[in-house]
Amino acid sequence: MVSVGIVGGTGYTGSELLRLLATHPQAHVRCVTSRTDAGQRVDDLLPLLRGHLDLRFTEPDSAPLADCDLVFFATPNGTAMYQAPALLDADVRVIDLAADFRIKDVALWERWYGMEHVAPALVDEAVYGMPELRREEVRSARLVANPGCYPTAITLGLLPLLEAGRAEPKGIVADGKSGVSGAGRKASANLLMSEVGESFKAYSVAGHRHCPEIEQTLGLATHQPIQLTFVPHLVPMIRGIEATLYVTLRESGEDLDELFRKRYADEPFVDVVPSNLALDTRSVRGSNMCRLQVMEPGGRGVAVVQSVIDNLVKGAAGQAIQNMNLMFGLDESAGLGSVALAP
Repeated sequence: MVSVGIVGGTGYTGSELLRLLATHPQAHVRCVTSRTDAGQRVDDLLPLLRGHLDLRFTEPDSAPLADCDLVFFATPNGTAMYQAPALLDADVRVIDLAADFRIKDVALWERWYGMEHVAPALVDEAVYGMPELRREEVRSARLVANPGCYPTAITLGLLPLLEAGRAEPKGIVADGKSGVSGAGRKASANLLMSEVGESFKAYSVAGHRHCPEIEQTLGLATHQPIQLTFVPHLVPMIRGIEATLYVTLRESGEDLDELFRKRYADEPFVDVVPSNLALDTRSVRGSNMCRLQVMEPGGRGVAVVQSVIDNLVKGAAGQAIQNMNLMFGLDESAGLGSVALAP
């Protein structure tokens, strides 16, 4: 049984970790931290856990994190880098669901995240936790940088084309759409339902911090510089990401569907959907699945890839648990067998 600690259990990512771990057959949540709600029962704040978890939130400074086998950081960017070094020194493995260890160029990270990195020595060691790309490295990792939600959807959608040399690495366009839970649980007027409902908007058009993460990941995987234009949009739903990707093909008329099927044939959480079926975010809501669809409309030399994930599961907590399973030699799918919710 893997003993688990969670730093930051009250946000959407932290509560999703708790939801999934509550029925995990080989993991036990030892402690959950929260400065604001310390002393309060976890299932009072998160009633979905009633009957599944008998714990109170603990102050981070007094939580027995060093006694855990693994600690998840479901915290804002810039938190894990302060606490991870001491945990690693205590032989505790760490998965950071924020961005502290994702970008290998520390100066680039500091520019995008607007703060000094206090643990740069750990950045090189951290394994980027995308099992479809780094499965063997994750198995032996002490520190895993869990990918962002948009980077997960976009990278999985582009990887087969770029790995096989079928697409140009420049001029790629990623049109992403996300539900409001992607912005976190913090109170914000522009995320109120009366502000988001019946509306649709792009944001961070001038540059989004997930763009360098995606370009780095694809560049390292394909050994070539990647040039991506990424524009995210906010849509009036709670969960889900849909990314529509446009890539220039080097040769027209190839069987792209077969390429994707071969690439992901052995992946438990990637499903390549035939082009005659509709693809929507509801088909993955609440599950750890990424569903992909690829086609070349009109045979005009441009591949269009659609990618859908639940941003809180495959885009965050589910992928983190998938990484935990690999790190401790468990069945990779343990605790992640939920079928999507519909309607």
